[in-house]
Amino acid sequence: MSTELRSHLDAFIAAADDGSFSAAARRLGLTPAAVSKSVAQFEARLGVRLFQRSTRRLALTTDGERLYGQVRLPWAEIGDALTDLRQGAGKPAGTLKVALAYTVGREYFVPMMESFVRRYPDVVPDLHFDNRQVDLVAEGFDVAIGGGIELTDALIARELARLRIVLVASPGYLAAHPAPTHPSELARHRGLLRRSLGSGRLLPWALKSRAGEEVVASVRPVMVLDDPEALARAAASGMGIAMLPRPHALPLLERGELVRVLPDWSADSRPLSIYYTSRKLVPAKVRVFVDHVIEEFRARGHAERFAAG
Repeated sequence: MSTELRSHLDAFIAAADDGSFSAAARRLGLTPAAVSKSVAQFEARLGVRLFQRSTRRLALTTDGERLYGQVRLPWAEIGDALTDLRQGAGKPAGTLKVALAYTVGREYFVPMMESFVRRYPDVVPDLHFDNRQVDLVAEGFDVAIGGGIELTDALIARELARLRIVLVASPGYLAAHPAPTHPSELARHRGLLRRSLGSGRLLPWALKSRAGEEVVASVRPVMVLDDPEALARAAASGMGIAMLPRPHALPLLERGELVRVLPDWSADSRPLSIYYTSRKLVPAKVRVFVDHVIEEFRARGHAERFAAG
C-alpha cells in the first residue's frame, strides 16, 4: 500500500471518527486544510463523495458510511499491529480512547490512572466523559466503562461490580418531612424521578427488602431528570427523595450531604462492566488497561461498596 493511500485513509477515518476536519487535524498533527485536501484527493481517487460538507457540520454520505464501516476496525487492527512491532513485541503503546460516565469516571477511575501511566508510559489514555451509551466500533473507542451497553459478537464485557440502587434524601429534607418506615409511605413524599436516556421512560421505583418483599412504590413527583449526577445534587439540595445508583450516592453519603431512606430496601441495576472489541488481535495497550482497571477496582474495594444493599 502506498504512503499516499495510507495518509488518505488516516485522514478519512480520523475525520469520520471526530466529525470534523479540525479535530482530525489535531489528532494527526496536521492542519485542517491538509486533512481536508487529503480527503478531497481520496474522494477524487475513488470517484465518490465521502462527506457532505457545510459551514457547521461534516457528515458521512451513504458511500462514506459504507466505506467507514468496512475499513475502520481492520485499519485500527493494522495500526495496532504495526505499533506493537515498532515498539517491541507486544509492548503497550499508543493512544487509548476510553468512554466513561462523568461521576463514575471522575470519582473512581481517574484516580487509577496515575499508577497506570507510570507503569505504561508509552500509552496515552484519551478519556471521553459522556453518560450516553457509546458504539465502540462505530465511534472508534478502544474501551468503554459503564452499564447496559448492548453486547454483540464484536464486543467483550468483563464485569466490575453488581450495582444496587438506594433511596436517599438530604438531612434537611428529612428534618422537615419525617422519614418513611415502609415504601407504602413514599406516596406522601416529594420524589425526584429519573428518565431513561435510552427509552425516554420514567424509571419505576421497584424495591426489594432484605427479607425478600417486593414493592413498586408510588411517589409524588417534584422533578424529572435524566442524569444521575444532577439527580444526586437535587436530592442533596433538599428537593426530595431520589433513587440513586450507589456509585453516585456514595460520595455524598460519606460527606453527610445525603442519608439513606428505608435502608432495608434497595433495587437492582445492570452491572458495571468494562467493554472492549473482540478483535482477533487485542492490542497490548487494551489488554494491559483492562487488566489494570479490574485489578485496581478490586484492590480499592469498589465492587463490595457498589453492591451493598
